[in-house]
Amino acid sequence: MTQRVAVIDYGMGNLHSVASALEHVGASEVVVSHDPEAIAEADRVVFPGVGGIRDCMEAIRQLGCDQLLNQVLNVQRKPVLAICVGMQALMTRSEENDGVACLDRLPGQVVFFGESHQGEQGERLKVPHMGWNTVQPVGSHPLWQGIAPGTRFYFVHSYHVVPDDPAVVAGTFDYGLTGCAALSQDNLFATQFHPEKSHTAGLTLLKNFLNWDGTCS
Repeated sequence: MTQRVAVIDYGMGNLHSVASALEHVGASEVVVSHDPEAIAEADRVVFPGVGGIRDCMEAIRQLGCDQLLNQVLNVQRKPVLAICVGMQALMTRSEENDGVACLDRLPGQVVFFGESHQGEQGERLKVPHMGWNTVQPVGSHPLWQGIAPGTRFYFVHSYHVVPDDPAVVAGTFDYGLTGCAALSQDNLFATQFHPEKSHTAGLTLLKNFLNWDGTCS
């Protein structure tokens, strides 16, 4: 089965790493672009992101990637995987950079861990939350197939997502609080962690994405 994947390029993301991981797990072609025609020809779409949310949102809107994402999700109904800041950009607003309006695809906020973030025993926790942490899947989404509860994934973030609707939470992590590791709604799946940096577990999730038909059952 042909698996053509488009990685939306708005200039903010480790696109080579994502593209290489997708090719490794069986994508027949990976196109890195923000060209609407190239993305329309793809079977599925990845929406990555790293860096500050203000710069990301400016680039997304300047290049029309917000409209492109709506087209992919709502009209073409392609499976979409958002990663890290790509996930945060889906929310209503982020506290980062003194407050930034995001895409409002999923109502909710992106919240700072805090300068004095603490664990359950009162110990100081470093911010950003960086490194390996366990993830607890919520529900039985197809992207979790073959991934056991408590599997470790790689995180790098100082802000975490708090959706208005807890029903969209597809996975959690613990880091002084129970945070949102993954979101799911219809043909959209999003991760705060980086699957492309998460070795075997991350590759399994990306392979599941290639096989996913965009439904949650």
